[in-house]
Amino acid sequence: MQNFLFTSESVTEGHPDKICDQVSDSILDAMLAKDKYSRVAVECLTTTGLMFVAGEVTTNCYVDIPNVVRGTLKDIGYTNPEYGLDSSDCSVLTAIHEQSQNIAVGVDTNKKHEQGAGDQGLMFGFACRETDTLMPLPITLAHRLAMRLAEVRKKKILPWVRPDGKSQVTIQYENGLPKRIDAVVIAVHHNPEVPRKKIRSDIIEHVIHPVCKKMMDRNTKIFINETGVFIVGGPEADTGLTGRKIIVDTYGGYAPHGGGAFSGKDPSKVDRSACYAARYIAKNIVAADLAEKCQVQLAYSIGVAAPVSISVNCFGTNRVPEDRLSALVREYFPVKPADIISQLKLLRPIYRKTASYGHFGRNEPEFTWEKTDKATLLKTAVKTFYEVPSKKPQTRAAGRKSNVVGQTTYAGPISRPGALPAY
Repeated sequence: MQNFLFTSESVTEGHPDKICDQVSDSILDAMLAKDKYSRVAVECLTTTGLMFVAGEVTTNCYVDIPNVVRGTLKDIGYTNPEYGLDSSDCSVLTAIHEQSQNIAVGVDTNKKHEQGAGDQGLMFGFACRETDTLMPLPITLAHRLAMRLAEVRKKKILPWVRPDGKSQVTIQYENGLPKRIDAVVIAVHHNPEVPRKKIRSDIIEHVIHPVCKKMMDRNTKIFINETGVFIVGGPEADTGLTGRKIIVDTYGGYAPHGGGAFSGKDPSKVDRSACYAARYIAKNIVAADLAEKCQVQLAYSIGVAAPVSISVNCFGTNRVPEDRLSALVREYFPVKPADIISQLKLLRPIYRKTASYGHFGRNEPEFTWEKTDKATLLKTAVKTFYEVPSKKPQTRAAGRKSNVVGQTTYAGPISRPGALPAY
């Protein structure tokens, strides 16, 4: 299907589920800062006036969890009792106990055993050429709208905005490439005295247009607070849970998710670290011009270091065979838990920042899995096996099968959407 509509959503840092993700990761960061070998699996629930933290931890340090919770809420902006959750006087309940030693047997490293996966499971990573960060365009724009909602609140550009909020973007694709924005949806938590007409005009001017205007046209539909009022928001309106926004965290539904959440888990949990590794692999393959689009799946057994499977799918855009790409993954990328943790420097207190606005597509120092430092290595490795054809401008429709690799013919490189804005 080449012509279609695709939609992705994001949420602000003040959304109830994202509050819980950030609290969980703030606790993880606090433990890693004092003991980088801490094993952490912390979940959080929030509702009106309450934060409840539960989980399993193995660590050599002490962390004042209520203080971490309150500090995180304050940073997010929950500092007013009218919001239904106030950092200074909400209840904080904790139920933390030691992690099972049965898991430690398979995960701990010793002379007879290398570090195994903290659980079984399957993980996905994805990259494509739709944006400069090699992320799908719908989720990229949705995240930037959510970030802008937080920015206009914190900078008091729109002082009536409250912490909760959601964004959604629908992109129209033609010939498999993004053409225009078909619809934008915004839900913005607001003070009671603000007229609906002002909310709409302010959000269009200060939030939607700065992010989306280049791809909007007169037929783009805009929906803002379509129920009319969004005064009651945050945990007062919606109970929040850690790990309930996994599609927001990844690719906005554009690529599969393995099923495991990220936040509150230390990197020995491959639910988190192997997803980062899979994104790292996919992004480098695309950055090396070996494919226009790439999806990587890794799968593990608890207690076993090597993945039980590695799968690379380039959706027909690859310039070398996918089985060769899978072999390159095994040769040049970290796929065992200890190697992933070491190469991506995951034993650092970097996780609070990942817990809102997506774990991928972020060009910031903490996000080591976003580097494309192996792209040149991949190009060189491919050239030792095949004569990679020179890239000539070619439309998807032309699709000439002229690049022979071994006994199989492969389509040449697909032209890039050069007219797209650099998102």
